[in-house]
Amino acid sequence: MSAQASAPAQPEHQPPPCDELKAEESNKPDEPQEQPDTAAAATPAAAAEEEAAQVEITYKSLVLSAHGGYDKVKLQVKKGSPAPKAGEVLVRVKACGLNFADLMARQGVYDRLPSLPVSLGMECAGIVEELGEGVTDRQVGDKVMVLNRFGLWQELVTIQTNHTFLMPGGMSFEEGAAFLVNYITAYMILFHFGNLRPNQSVLIHMAAGGVGTAAVQLCKTVDNITIFGTASASKHENLKENGVSHPIDYRGNDYVEEVRKVSPKGVDIVMDPLGGTDTCKAFNLLKPMGKLVIYGAANLLTGQKKNLMALAKSWWNQFSVTAMQLIGANKAVCGFHLGHLDEELELITSVVTTLLDLYKQGKIKPKIDTMFSFEQVGDAMRQMQEKKNVGKVVLIPDMPKEENATEEEKKDPKGEGKKEETKKDAKGEAKKDAKGEAKKDAKGDAKKKKK
Repeated sequence: MSAQASAPAQPEHQPPPCDELKAEESNKPDEPQEQPDTAAAATPAAAAEEEAAQVEITYKSLVLSAHGGYDKVKLQVKKGSPAPKAGEVLVRVKACGLNFADLMARQGVYDRLPSLPVSLGMECAGIVEELGEGVTDRQVGDKVMVLNRFGLWQELVTIQTNHTFLMPGGMSFEEGAAFLVNYITAYMILFHFGNLRPNQSVLIHMAAGGVGTAAVQLCKTVDNITIFGTASASKHENLKENGVSHPIDYRGNDYVEEVRKVSPKGVDIVMDPLGGTDTCKAFNLLKPMGKLVIYGAANLLTGQKKNLMALAKSWWNQFSVTAMQLIGANKAVCGFHLGHLDEELELITSVVTTLLDLYKQGKIKPKIDTMFSFEQVGDAMRQMQEKKNVGKVVLIPDMPKEENATEEEKKDPKGEGKKEETKKDAKGEAKKDAKGEAKKDAKGDAKKKKK
């Protein structure tokens, strides 16, 4: 049998192998097609924006919850970002000023606050982050100082643009937060009420504080002004450096007698932030044609909480004078309260313009005493109320931890200095012990020889 005859029979129409594969694939059920990865295709910037949108926005706020001690001002973290209304801007606050009005507000003896709870703070400095509808005189990124009756001890604030003032080049945020309240107050007392002129004399109480420092600097812009300044003895060197002619320790001396030793007739202007019996003394210290300007009642603050005895004493000893007495004395008595001038924006703006010109000329410059984080607000208030400050106390919403360290800790963060001192002390003690033992041995040998 031939080979051809033994081979199995083949189908007449056998499809080629490739056609078989096509047929098998056509018989398979349809599978879902792989979709392109849109997340992977997204740009890094878009992914970052989406991630940022998912992060909840929060900001810090110092809130007075009840009247009383330092612990009544509490740090709160608020959710969301306040939106500026028409004519407003959103400011990210970098530094806030602490003023005596804030201390009085905490105790409940300041009348320019709404009902509690409320955020304190009359001044701050920061950066404009958002513009409200119709705002054309400010831009995003502007560095501004802000003035308001309350509400500025917050990380984010919305405020009408006419309550903001552009910071000059070279001014730090800390200086910006220390500028408006103190310098406006001092300027308007000395020049608007006091009509300060060359060759006059001024008594400035609490001359090492924020307003006192500003007043001394402003007096130096006028020729030949004799400046008397009261402060504790430890601050006198700072007063002299700032320009005070005659520092007076009010704790150990009668400042009335000290002034009259130098100027028997008295002074032309007295700036009185104290109240009570000190106002009567101030009036009697005025020369004929002199001016007394009362702008505070610091004598009311005798502790952390409101002191009813101090209030009663201050009310009983409050200064009183009749119109006929003023005529006969040829003296003027004025009262100043910046918190009640919040509607006089044109007047305030003109004063700030003048002050900024003096700053640019280098004639005035805020002096910063200490900076505290928002978390340290109680310590900041204590620093000011106990009159330990020389210059302005400033609050920082987002202060780096290293800036909270003391000056000694900054200079010697690892404590190497203390270690070295310990080593020196140990060496010194060792030497003393060695010398002592040597002396004892020498004395012992001498006694033995005598025997």
